Amino acid sequence: MDVLNGLLLPILLSCTVCYSSDVRHIQLQPEQIHLSATGNAGEMMVTWSTVNDTKASLVRFGKNITLNLVAKGTSSIFVDGGPEKRSQFIHRVKLTGLSPAQMYYYHCGSEDGWSPLFFFKAFPNTTDWSPRFAMYGDLGNENAQSLSRLQEEVQKGMYDTVFHIGDFAYELEEDNGRVGDMFMRQIESVAAYVPYMTAVGNHEASYNFSHYKNRFTMPNFAETANLWYSWDIGPAHIIVFSTEVYYYFQYGLFLITHQLNWLKQDLKAANKNRAERPWVITMAHRPMYCTDTDGDDCSKRYNIIRDQFEELFYDSGVDIEFWAHEHTYERLLPVYKGKV
Repeated sequence: MDVLNGLLLPILLSCTVCYSSDVRHIQLQPEQIHLSATGNAGEMMVTWSTVNDTKASLVRFGKNITLNLVAKGTSSIFVDGGPEKRSQFIHRVKLTGLSPAQMYYYHCGSEDGWSPLFFFKAFPNTTDWSPRFAMYGDLGNENAQSLSRLQEEVQKGMYDTVFHIGDFAYELEEDNGRVGDMFMRQIESVAAYVPYMTAVGNHEASYNFSHYKNRFTMPNFAETANLWYSWDIGPAHIIVFSTEVYYYFQYGLFLITHQLNWLKQDLKAANKNRAERPWVITMAHRPMYCTDTDGDDCSKRYNIIRDQFEELFYDSGVDIEFWAHEHTYERLLPVYKGKV
């Protein structure tokens, strides 16, 4: 302070703070939170991302907001294949011992930072109920016209599971993975409340499907990297497989053989269990049949997916097949060898 004619005058000092362009930004807050089923009605998988590694991967959960239960998991680093080599840590925690049809509240993270509070309803542990599904494919970060309705209806409890049958974000790896991050934040308001079950599409192919393989956690993901799997829900046996192994040979021809052998065994087991689960349902990205005139395989006389799977699915009595890829909506009568 200076004194002038008996007045106290404050002296304002300007301080210059220098910032280095090399400052490391630490981000420990959980984001991109999503649920997935494991195939066991008493379990739920929680997956999320942080930019930096954290001291632990934890989910606090319970039947009320006191969150009196804790589950621990693991994290792994994922490095995008783009020129910036951006990295993030993917956290996975399996919740076990869930009571059938019980509502649970949860948040995830660690002492470094916690997510907002979410909730989900565990599956009934019986086959005498009718699951409610929302399913679609080819949903992008831009122009995601269905998203607001999905957000509202999922949080109202209208669906038990959401299926996204390939092609995410357009594309997950775009802008060194930033578009994928934005998309995963967008769907959090859906996927943090119900299992968000996925199939791989052609738009996930970059860097050997690395974004799809790392960002999601489907049943048996450690063995098949989310490319193919099956699980049971209510009276249905759901089979998800990859059509893309037939189009991207550079990532390994062995994937075709491995998947096909697995699929034959899985269908065989599903048919032995028809008394308990009478519905056998398949999901994959590129369809066998379509009426489009865009020149895609499904509109042609020869289709490699039809060639590989039609006879097998017919002989195995598959009840319903769900596909995506064509950006059109069609419901077909039962078709076999090009005839209704």
